[in-house]
Amino acid sequence: MIRTLASAAALLMALSACGRSDPGLNQTGANPDLPGLQETLVPAMNIAQPTGWGDQVPTVPAGFVITALATDLQIPRQMLVLPNGDILVAEGRGGNAPALRPKDVIAGVIKKQGNTQVESGDRITLLRDADGDGRAEVRTVFIDNLNAPYGLAFVDGTLYVANQDALVSFPYQTGQTRITAAPRELTKLPSAINHHWTKALTASADGQTLYVGIGSNSNVGERGMAVEEERAVVWAIDRTTGASRTVARGIRNPTAMAIEPTTSALWSVVNERDEIGPQLVPDYLTSVREGAFYGWPYSYWGQNVDPRVRPQKPELVARAIAPDYALGSHVAALGLSFATDGGFGGAFAQGAFVGQHGSWNRPDLSGYKVVWVPFANGQPSGEPVDFATGFLTGDGQARGRPVGVTFDAQRRILLIADDLSNTVWRVAPG
Repeated sequence: MIRTLASAAALLMALSACGRSDPGLNQTGANPDLPGLQETLVPAMNIAQPTGWGDQVPTVPAGFVITALATDLQIPRQMLVLPNGDILVAEGRGGNAPALRPKDVIAGVIKKQGNTQVESGDRITLLRDADGDGRAEVRTVFIDNLNAPYGLAFVDGTLYVANQDALVSFPYQTGQTRITAAPRELTKLPSAINHHWTKALTASADGQTLYVGIGSNSNVGERGMAVEEERAVVWAIDRTTGASRTVARGIRNPTAMAIEPTTSALWSVVNERDEIGPQLVPDYLTSVREGAFYGWPYSYWGQNVDPRVRPQKPELVARAIAPDYALGSHVAALGLSFATDGGFGGAFAQGAFVGQHGSWNRPDLSGYKVVWVPFANGQPSGEPVDFATGFLTGDGQARGRPVGVTFDAQRRILLIADDLSNTVWRVAPG
């Protein structure tokens, strides 16, 4: 059976190679080029096959040094730096959505080929680099027996964890290296099917509100809209009572969120839909506006109608707003962190770091890197700049795949979670 699926996957990849990308399109920034739809029986599928780092490390700009802070983790996803400098790493994978169509089964095989085969950690690991040499001398299992933890936040002595089914909290004492207390459930999170299982999390600037990103249960509603209730949304949750309200809708898969430091506005990176061409639809970075509708599944990039969705909802399309900033099609943006307190200075003083996990659904590979998006006056202000590359080899194999990124202003470092090589990378001036 496995051999049959692998053979079918290889055939499907060969058949889908006929879809080509246009290198002349500019698909980043506020006004990306959007080509015509390319609906095909077999969508483009191609993923970078894993290979080891060996003695290589990611490439960073001149004047910076990158080291492996920790290796041999169990699928590191998102990270959080505690006030004392300890680093928490959420590890694991979730999701339980059954495949609907034969091509979904094959796509699952193809995607699995590009992922780590390590067992899900379902835990949070603590890393401590007290001497600042770029290597964690303390490493402990901080909290275990979690349910696919992903988003992390810390406010007033309390750690918040977004599992795939609930937002929970734990009391924290400075310096402790393990928590054994039972989690306190603040609120349940939508978890039926969990096509997109990751629950992104961040706290408001004043710490009173916790924002949770909840991805859709399908590509474009093919499971029916009943299972999309309170999916493709961002929730605002009162940190004290657990009461929730929906801030924004139609935001297909908000995979990481952060507060922009000059305006205190909520921003998110979002993964868009598949199967209408190798350059549709661009994944994006956007402010999350109160009451906004971002189009999914009825339209994309504002009011460009997706003809696959039935029934159509022109009244919703008329309300749809365009995101702020395109990152490129199918780059799979999974990480977002703003530079604070002057960042690294120079060209990296104001802006956002974005972790791009990398494509599986276009013939030419895209993403597989960390980019820097410059900001001015609280808004993106230029083209994205490659910050950490080398995750792909020259012949298109993957040494690693970036997920979460976390900027630590106090220590002036950037942390990168790599869930293919199961490494946390540390970037510092040097």
